[in-house]
Amino acid sequence: MSATPPPTSHATPSFEPGQTPGTAGTAGPTGHRVLLSVVAPAHNEEGNVAALVEEVGRACLGDGRGNAGLTWPDGTRVGQSGFEFIIVDDGSTDSTRARVAALMADGRHPWLRCIAMTKTPPGKGNGQSAAFQAGFAAARGELIATLDADLQNDPADIPAMLELMRQARADMVQGDRSHARKDSIVRRYGSMVGRAFRRWLLGDTIRDTGCSLRIMKREIAVQLPLTFKGMHRFIPVTARHMGYTVVEMRVSHRPRTAGETKYGMGITKRAIPGLVDLFAVRYMRNRRRNVEHAEIGVAQAGSALPKAVVSVRAEAGVVGGAAVGAGR
Repeated sequence: MSATPPPTSHATPSFEPGQTPGTAGTAGPTGHRVLLSVVAPAHNEEGNVAALVEEVGRACLGDGRGNAGLTWPDGTRVGQSGFEFIIVDDGSTDSTRARVAALMADGRHPWLRCIAMTKTPPGKGNGQSAAFQAGFAAARGELIATLDADLQNDPADIPAMLELMRQARADMVQGDRSHARKDSIVRRYGSMVGRAFRRWLLGDTIRDTGCSLRIMKREIAVQLPLTFKGMHRFIPVTARHMGYTVVEMRVSHRPRTAGETKYGMGITKRAIPGLVDLFAVRYMRNRRRNVEHAEIGVAQAGSALPKAVVSVRAEAGVVGGAAVGAGR
């Protein structure tokens, strides 16, 4: 496991590192605070969703074989009311949604939720960026983890990522599968070229920005411009551009055993659109402006802002306050 801090310093967030706004998450149906929302977009993954749900449950609740599951900062186990798993059905034409619904109804997964994209092209989905956006908007957790629904990401990595986030006092932990992937020479070369362009145009040093396994503060998730196609590939660098601390961690990578890959290959399907997206993200970065602000009382009018004034991130609609995962 390795943690790589950002190479350059960015704007300091309005709260101390390791803190998240107290109103970032909403209480779950039982009234308890939700520490973590795990979000996975799914398009035609009927052969994977059942195993995925079980693996996420074991990762978060513990498996009795060395993995204690998620804990609050005081060491108390989160339990079934302290996390949720949101599967976003992105226009599936198979039985993905029905299988998730059956798992929700069996009484063993009270933490499982299903969000359905309602305006998708016939036979297709709106893509990962839009599906992540829908999942983030529905999430109740103070922190949000993401992963693919094809079982290539291992949910068992999530507790270690949360621990690294606390130890490094980071705002996001980004997974890195590069050590474990068995890609062809052509694909490895394409990845090297892509990383070089990212460094040149965006200053992006993230090694595996295509890895969907990550954990972040909710306030980051709800600020990401994911209504634009392809923006999910720029989540880590966008977080850094917004002034957040992102560290990397080696994670597992597994071969797909069911279903079909949803990603195209080649110049026209990935390389050219990816280059266009790089220029678009660079444009947005250069035009991004800080909109943090504070309300001033009558007695403070005309005086300098006191250090104790609570600042507001207008994009997220949240106010600074409690520590990450503090309390229950």
